Amino acid sequence: MTTQVIIDRRFCGPPNSGNGGYVCGLVGGLLASEAEVTLRRPPPLDTALDAEIIDNNRVRLLDRSDLVAEGRCDPVEFDIPFCPSFEQARLASESYSGYDRHFYPTCFVCGPARTPGDGLRVFAGPMPKRKAVAAPWIPDPSLADRTGRVKAEFLWAVLDCPGYFAVNTDRHRHMLLGQMAAAVHHRPRPAERCVVAAWQSGSQGRKHFASSALFSETGRLLGKARTTWIALEPPDATF
Repeated sequence: MTTQVIIDRRFCGPPNSGNGGYVCGLVGGLLASEAEVTLRRPPPLDTALDAEIIDNNRVRLLDRSDLVAEGRCDPVEFDIPFCPSFEQARLASESYSGYDRHFYPTCFVCGPARTPGDGLRVFAGPMPKRKAVAAPWIPDPSLADRTGRVKAEFLWAVLDCPGYFAVNTDRHRHMLLGQMAAAVHHRPRPAERCVVAAWQSGSQGRKHFASSALFSETGRLLGKARTTWIALEPPDATF
């Protein structure tokens, strides 16, 4: 089965391509509540893309003959070591490094140049006494579907960018998302106060691995993700 996908310019990461977490969420959402998606090239904006669903457990996102991303059903299993309070996340976000320097200040998820109601404005800052980052998040009404709950692809997006700030400890290394696996357990309603946290889970050469979790204000686990970040060479390289 083939369906069409268009990534609206609102949902950019770099100025001319889609935010990685959002795109992974679109692709993964065609399969199941738990999936792994690998990005193969920068996802183009405002372009009709073909999503080929194969045997209900794999999907390929194509720009004509070019492979943009591919996904597969995959369980996402790892332990969640802590759950910050909303106030702890708010305090951590005050030290968000992206305020001072940001490779993509118009990123839909973490760009400080995006206005409230337009961008997600997830500003994950370091937590005291933990090798982790956290941020508060209050979903905008524009993110909801007809059921009144936030669409799953936006939860993938929220789980994405904090991982970058968890692994990019020197604050000046340029990385982009290469792969993401996420599980969405519960979708919040707009205006519900949420908390996202992320921490580094390893590295191998230019690859850096993070885990992230999204909670309700009361500590209910809404979703979790594993992300793989690729350090660009040279450090200031761009797509």
